[in-house]
Amino acid sequence: MRKSEIQKNLRKLRTVFMDDTEALEALDCLDRRLKFLPEKNSESEYDVASDFSTNLPLPAEMLGLKSGYAIFADGACRGNPGPGSWATLIQDSSGEVILKSSGVDVPTTNNKMELEGVIRGLKGLIEKWIEDGVSDRESPVFVYSDSKYVTEGIEKWVVGWKARGWKKADNKDPENILLWKELDELKSRFNRIYFLWIKGHAGHPQNEMCDKMANLALDEAGF
Repeated sequence: MRKSEIQKNLRKLRTVFMDDTEALEALDCLDRRLKFLPEKNSESEYDVASDFSTNLPLPAEMLGLKSGYAIFADGACRGNPGPGSWATLIQDSSGEVILKSSGVDVPTTNNKMELEGVIRGLKGLIEKWIEDGVSDRESPVFVYSDSKYVTEGIEKWVVGWKARGWKKADNKDPENILLWKELDELKSRFNRIYFLWIKGHAGHPQNEMCDKMANLALDEAGF
């Protein structure tokens, strides 16, 4: 559906809910979100991932929120182990990208870089709050990763590891334990934080952007 058609439908809905303040506020929010949606032409779908500077729609979980943050992170590794990189970007509830960052580590593994990307995103958000002189612990933070190692690890495995004194069921240390401990500590600084898995290389604009940022970091480092 074209933006013009969506706007037309929004105008119709305003007449239906003209006496409902909450509904009108929601419609205003949707109207503002339209500027982050790519246009579609009649012949083919617009490739939103091709223009990262103007086409980064907020994820569904963020729509309608007055305050909140979306953190996207990705990792890459050329050889496993081998030279690797991480990338992260953060959007606030208005859709503005408030942080983009990437870096390289050698030698490393893909799992380490996936963890590092999320860690850098959370650190970046905390540093942004400090820089701006604010504390926004009550706002929801949604962390998106295409690594189930990260999302399932922090939401499920870490609970068991901590209960056993940071040991796995076989009484061995978890792989990448220092990174897991750092991520767990960062998680504790947020009152409402959610880790969500998204499918990689599936046209998701923020995930595609992080992937490109991570690979560009490796290219620029000569790997």
